[in-house]
Amino acid sequence: MTSLIKPGKTIGILGGGQLGRMMALSAREMGYRIAVLEPKPDAPTAQIADVSVEAAYDDRKAAKQLAEHCDVLTYEFENIDADTASFLENTMYLPQGSKLLYTTKHRVREKQAVQDAGVEVSPYRPVSSVEALENALQDIGCPAVLKTCQGGYDGKGQVVINEDTEIKEAFQELAVQTTDLVVEAWIPFEKEISVIVTRSTNGETAVFPVGENIHKNNILHQTIVPASISSETEERAREMACRLAEKFELVGTLAVEMFVLDEETVYVNEVAPRPHNSGHYTIEACATSQFDQHVRAVCGWPLGSTELLKPVVMTNILGEDVSYVLDNLAEFAEGHVHFYGKQDAKTGRKMGHWTVLGATRNEAMATTEKVWRERMDTE
Repeated sequence: MTSLIKPGKTIGILGGGQLGRMMALSAREMGYRIAVLEPKPDAPTAQIADVSVEAAYDDRKAAKQLAEHCDVLTYEFENIDADTASFLENTMYLPQGSKLLYTTKHRVREKQAVQDAGVEVSPYRPVSSVEALENALQDIGCPAVLKTCQGGYDGKGQVVINEDTEIKEAFQELAVQTTDLVVEAWIPFEKEISVIVTRSTNGETAVFPVGENIHKNNILHQTIVPASISSETEERAREMACRLAEKFELVGTLAVEMFVLDEETVYVNEVAPRPHNSGHYTIEACATSQFDQHVRAVCGWPLGSTELLKPVVMTNILGEDVSYVLDNLAEFAEGHVHFYGKQDAKTGRKMGHWTVLGATRNEAMATTEKVWRERMDTE
């Protein structure tokens, strides 16, 4: 039995974005204090932290300073410097460890780890030259997606290859950043789904309801729960997520994004070892939110119920949506509007989200679509 981190102690968070902010809000409700390491001033998590260390993630002196204030440490996104996490793992209590962080920071390492766990991923090949890319495409075919192995998110750091004539151009576009690349087969999926699983320091595991995800411009637009998939597909997705959690010796939260091709075929697309955008619906729609659950897991509490209280639609509020939402708050009153405390409302930047619950899935979708359709009409 792992020792309990009692309320009144301080949870350190590596990363100061919105995930850290919502994690910190949950931790505050449970009686914890918060310290954060984040390079940007006035970051979302720093706004509500007791201690804020403003420094780069690979700053060892700053990491030591954070450690002086913390009783337990966690992280809010996987692009945290893995060497810093490893250093902190050896100097203080980081129950998640640095191994999974190291694995999921790199797309090829991540895909290999998923395969090693006995879970299918879409066909891929690591590439570092135009010649290697050409050879890989002969194996996996076109269309395909070329991605940087590290650092890309929300469609950044990737190029779709549709024709052979685009190969050199696509490689050169990303090679400006790095030649550590991976090419993945284009998957003709029917649906995109995600499963969020939590595993505690005591080995207890809990799985949230499967979310159905809709992306626009490679950015998550909406998550709808329950997902419109068969019970067999849902069970398969949950089993895949639990298998990964066990094989990875997970502590904390793991989000598993998947492609559903048909009733028989489900591929893992990506994994993230922390709370996830597609799990924001859990704040209002589940008995325990993904953020409450994460805090429970790393602090040694029993995990809470993941029961879905009502069907739900979560919609991201991007920078270009902020003015419309604020000018029409009455239209959004049927749901729950969250803003993350970010100052610059840039196009494509996640500034908040809006959650709508309904007696049925169709009711939640109808309420959401009415308001968002009016939003689209203003463009």
